[in-house]
Amino acid sequence: MGFARTCSVALVGVEGVVVEVQADLEPGVAAFTLVGLPDKSLTESRDRVRAAVVNSGAEWPQKKLTVGLSPASVPKAGSGFDLAVASAVLGAAERIDPRVLADLVMIGELGLDGRVRPVRGTLPAVVAAADAGYEQVVVPECAAAEASLVPGVSVLGVRSLRQLIAFLTDEPVPEEEPAHQGRPDPLLAGLRMPGTGAATGMHSTGAAQYDTGHDLADVVGQLPARTGVEVAAAGGHHLFLEGPPGAGKTMLAERLPSLLPPLDRQDSLEVTAVHSVAGLLPPDKPLIDTAPYCAPHHSATMQALVGGGPGMARPGAVSLAHRGVLFLDETPEFGSHALDALRQPLEAGHVVIARSSGVVRFPARFLMVLAANPCPCGRFSPKDTLCECPPSSIRRYQSRLSGPLLDRVDLRVEAERVTRAELTADGACGESTATVADRVRAARERAARRLAGTPWRINSDIPGRELRNRWHAAPGAMDDAERSLERGVLSARGLDRVLRVAWTVADLVGRDRPDARDVALALHLRTGVPRGVPMAIGALT
Repeated sequence: MGFARTCSVALVGVEGVVVEVQADLEPGVAAFTLVGLPDKSLTESRDRVRAAVVNSGAEWPQKKLTVGLSPASVPKAGSGFDLAVASAVLGAAERIDPRVLADLVMIGELGLDGRVRPVRGTLPAVVAAADAGYEQVVVPECAAAEASLVPGVSVLGVRSLRQLIAFLTDEPVPEEEPAHQGRPDPLLAGLRMPGTGAATGMHSTGAAQYDTGHDLADVVGQLPARTGVEVAAAGGHHLFLEGPPGAGKTMLAERLPSLLPPLDRQDSLEVTAVHSVAGLLPPDKPLIDTAPYCAPHHSATMQALVGGGPGMARPGAVSLAHRGVLFLDETPEFGSHALDALRQPLEAGHVVIARSSGVVRFPARFLMVLAANPCPCGRFSPKDTLCECPPSSIRRYQSRLSGPLLDRVDLRVEAERVTRAELTADGACGESTATVADRVRAARERAARRLAGTPWRINSDIPGRELRNRWHAAPGAMDDAERSLERGVLSARGLDRVLRVAWTVADLVGRDRPDARDVALALHLRTGVPRGVPMAIGALT
């Protein structure tokens, strides 16, 4: 009897479970049995592994073969177990020393010719292996850069099963033929899901693509909206832009990611893990270090927004925008159930999805930007009579955004129609992205110093109770906001959010704590009612 074991990783959301792959050979009629709660794609690995072993020059054992995946109670899906199954079989057949395999974690799909293909979720799988105490992993050669992001793990990248056999048996490593020049590498096909390109709004490109072609100086006028975008970037506050078509709402939202500072190491790993599981990680960019930008179409379903789908749930737009920007253009056109499903991730910073196949938890701490027209035709304004929509239609259109959802939005700014004078005036361009980004970075550094030693890093993360008890505004600064609470203009949550925004304004201006002018600007940005203070951040100093 021959027996060998090695390890692989089963992913549940972005969390991994180390699975022991055991192979047992016994005398009897040649058969291949795979047990351990595999799904359809994993069950088919029996044929892939057999063909790959034979085409790699090894002999397939003509005995009763049983491969077990332990723990058997954990659902296992995908083709990433192929490499571990093939190695365990070869170890049981004594083609490879079983002792060499025992401490290895293997992740990869096998082609029928023995080539090793990458699979989605390599980074979280290697993280799970490192957390379990394993120090050596074997991955496809083209995924080695992604796997190497995890510290303390030795990564071996192989292009074929033949190369792996040679490595493990101390034989000369064969050279594999390179991919055809001028054509995409066929081994990278498994990294991306069909229909997840940039045109879908679900791509993982972040602020880097907005540095040159998308400058904040391109936006003409819109001083209140520009201030709202700057405050949102500095404090991580959610933003609602309302205005007629063509006012620049989408332009402002597209330029918001470039104002955010680069992601630190921990945030980069979290974002990269989510995009790797979703099949959106660019093959030439193993680590995402800029804030992601996700702009789903208004026809997106609730599963597309918060995650789900058949079988094991997949990350949705709120998770793809983790540590970045989620932009919902034409927000009233989204389904009401889909919008209300955003309440939990907005408060908790993660989303929990329960399915019959298991419960998964995805990170979802994002900056949400909503954009909407004031009415169905988009021309409603108290200043003119261009709108032809009946009042009932306007009320019905505006009521599609529920009060509980809007109460979680810190900044509500009206984008006014751009006039001819503003559009044609010389020197009408505002501050550039680089200038505003410098102020945002300085404000975040000031907030980080104040919050040192706490679990929070930006003002929007601080719970209201902690904010009221530990970080106080200047004496009398909150009087106007508290009167608004008594009149019912603000809710208790709204009062806390006004205080958060006031702290962000103070950080942008450079004050140690917010004064009455900072609170007045925060109230203006929250309620839309002018409070007699300038809207430009520079005018508050």
